[in-house]
Amino acid sequence: MQIGTTLTNFIIEEQRKLGGQASGEFTGLLNDIATACKAISNLVNKGDLIGILGVAGSENVMGDEQKKMDLISNDIFIEALENNGHCGGMASEEMEDIYELAEGKVRGKYLVVFDPLDGSSNMDINVNVGTIFSVLKAPEGVKNPTKEDFMQKGTEQVAAGYCVYGPSSMLVMTTGNGVTGFTLDQNVGEFILTHDDMKIPEDTKEFAINMSNRRFWEAPVREYIDNCVAGEEGPHGKRYNMRWVAAMVAEVHRILCRGGIFMYPLDERNRDKGGKLRLMYEGNPMSMIVEQAGGAASTGHGRIMEVEPTDLHQRVPVVMGSKNEVARVEEYYAKG
Repeated sequence: MQIGTTLTNFIIEEQRKLGGQASGEFTGLLNDIATACKAISNLVNKGDLIGILGVAGSENVMGDEQKKMDLISNDIFIEALENNGHCGGMASEEMEDIYELAEGKVRGKYLVVFDPLDGSSNMDINVNVGTIFSVLKAPEGVKNPTKEDFMQKGTEQVAAGYCVYGPSSMLVMTTGNGVTGFTLDQNVGEFILTHDDMKIPEDTKEFAINMSNRRFWEAPVREYIDNCVAGEEGPHGKRYNMRWVAAMVAEVHRILCRGGIFMYPLDERNRDKGGKLRLMYEGNPMSMIVEQAGGAASTGHGRIMEVEPTDLHQRVPVVMGSKNEVARVEEYYAKG
């Protein structure tokens, strides 16, 4: 039986292409992340058989109700990353402050930022959930990173990815040289290369947005969506389909596979917070993936990865997906 190209082999080959810049530490870090995703995938597949569905009875720093699997997945990521000397510090959507490694732990030169289980409420109804991660470099010579060391623009990311837990578990990642997808083979316990050089079509007839928020949207968003719904008779001149899974991982994965646009814009309810989705844990890593696949990622007024982070839990408006459709939305914003 042929196993195929494993994630580990792929990373090693990619690092070899860098010649003198190759680092076993970076390869080890991505393997640690993959290990965490395998463990989470295993639990997600079991669901209520092991009593992990439902709420945990607590809230995260943003005031969102935490599910049991939010906390479990967060612990899995920490355990996978803190013991092998590849990671210098972590930040999670589920923790108020950064996670500092214990005294005596070997520190690596990379910082990892993650949303351990995006769309966790979907688990209760057996719909797709996922993990999102971003890798940054710690400042040179810093052994004990501070919160300020994490405040890097999305353009500074050295890798980003997500793992979607659905009918199969699939890890999609980029190191700045295109986007590659790996499917978890449960029989051998490895992520195997199945999607090489993933590309987002430049045009689309599909949008994803929470339509129940329409009354809160800004005028440009309302006009754009109304014109999509108008179909062939509208100014866009084509019929659109709408999709909404309520998990960013699932929305972006669909766009990577067949195109589309995903929007969680600024509206009257989230304006004071800066938006709904988190810049560091969701906006930046997903923007890097989308851009590397030939798409675009915008706040509506500019590139998400150019936003200067000022807080670990900063929020940002999100418009991402097929390049020409994102540009169309920006035109609506530009004309007010």
